[in-house]
Amino acid sequence: MISPCLCLPSKIVPPPIKFSSSPPRRKTSPQPRRYTLKHPNFESLKHEIIRQLDVGHLNHAFSTLDLMTQQGIQPDLITYSVLLKSCIRSRDFNRGKRIHSLLIESEIEFDNVVLNSLISLYSKCGDIKTAKSLFEGMGKKRDLVSWSAMISCFAHNGFEYEAVDTFFEMLENGEYYPNEFCFSGVIRACSKPGFGWIGEVIHGFVLKAGYFDSDLCVGCALIDMYVKSETDLVSARTVFDEMPVRNVVAWTQMITRYTQCGYGREAVGLFVEMISSEFEPDMFTLSNVISASAELGSVQLGQQLHSRAIRGGLVMDVCVGCSLVDMYAKCSKDGSMDDSRKVFDRMGYHNVMSWTAVITGYVLSGGSDFEAIKLFCDMIQGQVKPNHFTFSSVLKACANLADLNTGKQVYSQVVKLGLASVNCVGNSVISMYSKSGSMEEARKAFDILFEKNLVSYNTLIDGYAKTFDADEAFRLVNQIEDTGIGLSSFTFASLLSGAASIGSIAKGEKIHGQLLKAGFSSEQCINNALISMYSRCGNIEAASKVFNKMDDKNVISWTAMITGFAKHGFAKKALETFDDMIQTGIRPNEVTYVAVLSACSHVGLVAEGWEHFKSMAREHGIVPRMEHYACMVDLLGRSGLLEEALDFIYKMPFQADSLVWRTLLGASRIRENMEIGKLAAMQILELEPNDPAAYILLSNLYASTGKWDHVMEIRKNMKDKKLTKEAGCSWIETENNVHKFYVGDTSHPRAEEIYAELDALCCKIKDLGYVPNTDFVLHDVEEEQKEQYLFQHSEKIALAFGLISTSGSKPIRIFKNLRVCGDCHNAMKFASVASDREIVVRDSNRFHHIKDGKCSCNDYW
Repeated sequence: MISPCLCLPSKIVPPPIKFSSSPPRRKTSPQPRRYTLKHPNFESLKHEIIRQLDVGHLNHAFSTLDLMTQQGIQPDLITYSVLLKSCIRSRDFNRGKRIHSLLIESEIEFDNVVLNSLISLYSKCGDIKTAKSLFEGMGKKRDLVSWSAMISCFAHNGFEYEAVDTFFEMLENGEYYPNEFCFSGVIRACSKPGFGWIGEVIHGFVLKAGYFDSDLCVGCALIDMYVKSETDLVSARTVFDEMPVRNVVAWTQMITRYTQCGYGREAVGLFVEMISSEFEPDMFTLSNVISASAELGSVQLGQQLHSRAIRGGLVMDVCVGCSLVDMYAKCSKDGSMDDSRKVFDRMGYHNVMSWTAVITGYVLSGGSDFEAIKLFCDMIQGQVKPNHFTFSSVLKACANLADLNTGKQVYSQVVKLGLASVNCVGNSVISMYSKSGSMEEARKAFDILFEKNLVSYNTLIDGYAKTFDADEAFRLVNQIEDTGIGLSSFTFASLLSGAASIGSIAKGEKIHGQLLKAGFSSEQCINNALISMYSRCGNIEAASKVFNKMDDKNVISWTAMITGFAKHGFAKKALETFDDMIQTGIRPNEVTYVAVLSACSHVGLVAEGWEHFKSMAREHGIVPRMEHYACMVDLLGRSGLLEEALDFIYKMPFQADSLVWRTLLGASRIRENMEIGKLAAMQILELEPNDPAAYILLSNLYASTGKWDHVMEIRKNMKDKKLTKEAGCSWIETENNVHKFYVGDTSHPRAEEIYAELDALCCKIKDLGYVPNTDFVLHDVEEEQKEQYLFQHSEKIALAFGLISTSGSKPIRIFKNLRVCGDCHNAMKFASVASDREIVVRDSNRFHHIKDGKCSCNDYW
């Protein structure tokens, strides 16, 4: 707490003020008054105006004023003054300005009461230029009220420098000593970062002047000043504790500040103390303490507060209702919105806050995005206009559903209302387009943001990372550093995800170095991202090192490591890690079990897979989802148990989706089971008629059994439906550059060297016993041509490039977007012997670590 001394700084010179609005115009030729003496009806009409204003009938009062004007009666200064004050109280600023115009026309000399009211009028409607002009024109008519009004005018309208400067100008003038209104106004001006030191000086002045002990408003202003200027809740609480007298407003203010700063427990504790002190909470107190219980996730406390609101007759208040809607949405353990919706439906009146609260609740609950959009449609059909928070939540719902069409319609409303440049809305738009893969539109939404913050950059970086455009993500990082905003842990996590998506271990290692320098190395989320990056880039040893060094592992850390071992074919290690996780008391989640079942699938551990599948619900209460059933179908199918896999699908508690049937079709392709493969393909096409993957898998199944007529028929159907096969692509990183290759690719600058190396490699591996397996050429051509096709596969071209461009001491890491070809897999085993190099291949399913003629998958993938 500041000592009670006065230490005033020298006069502050404010920056020049830019004003926009103009004062009312004075008529160049005022009309002469009709009466020099008072009209007989003057007093009765004047009293009628005052009576109507006393009962709050502003419209009737102005009708009486119009009647006076029609009868040629000139109102006096008192009448105008009373009308002006009523306009200010009711915030009817246009009528207030009309009174000002009438006063100018009347040529009545303004007194300081009217002038002070006019300063207040223009202050409240944001017309600083006119307010300042009136204040400066008062001359000797200025009194303490004038100074207080002008200080408050500047403080309320964001001119903090001018407010403080006016306060010190009044002190230097020496004519007036500040009162509680002056102090409250200047303290409010100091409630901004950078002004706290001035606020502390004024606090000392307040103590010396004795206003702290006698005025609640000054104490409340000081609480706000410490919280808003320096987030100093300790000093704010000291001010509160030292206040000799407190009312409900003071208690509510301190509770509110605790809640807003994330100190929910302290807010609840102070509320209990308030009740113990026999103060009755109002709707603002209750709404804030309910919000605190929501942040604490305590539905029991929220229910008690709900009960108190009912007993106190405050439950129908819109602020209390909004807080209850939000609390029940956030505290629901199963994601249910039932209680929240009941509160919403029972509210007698809905404003934009209540609509936004329930819409946001549905979005955050997970899986209720359709209902959120439906509620938004209901809202806009009524009389309530959405605000930027409403749009932000609805756009998130569209993003979650990947519903770009609805999202664009919502965005058109955003643009129409001029909210496209608001950060929270713009960030949601960027996220929506990014999740839909429309990065060009996402970039446009980013570029039009008036003031980009770190969330804006992170959202776009994450979008680029997820759409495999890591280069653009890295360019944005350079922009962040240029702006001086500073990188966050989320930025680094997104960048690591981008590096992992393209398999760029060099970029990943560079990011690792940067985050070590930035001091993020100990953060749990960063270490989780590092485990994922290293394992997805093929370096499972580095991923394991990061994992082992972590002091604080959560379920995501363990799951990332289990997934990494599973993808690399180390099923035994994956299952051991899972057992260690259970031993440490970490509870697995749905994703953990996907990793465990995948590990079993990759090596054909059928019995272990069944045991883990059954233990999900039995031991951990996790209800298997579609992904878990797909894993079991994959496990059974790859093990050759296709009939059992089909029977398992038919016994599922819900209808199988295309993922499950696609998994069965893939297994049928490997096992060359035409009957089950065809059945699976038909099911996929019924669910997703335009899925090219189903046509391709079925075509390959027919081709592998030599049924070329069926292959031609399928390809014709695809052509008629304009469905295209995803082109096979392999890539390899050398010297921080990623080199991509397609089938028969000759576009690379070193194409001649690559194919020369490929020819030489072909001779070497044939000498070692390699025989091309032309069964993997799914074209009806001669055997010799089939062999040529085999050596034009993208993974073999990438291997040849790796041999001529990388050091012999390092593994060659190749990445492919599709499943690696069986012949290429066999050829690489021979190539690892011929070149004495380790070859690591990541395809769409898993990693293959090939060394000394052996692969980590044991030819089971």
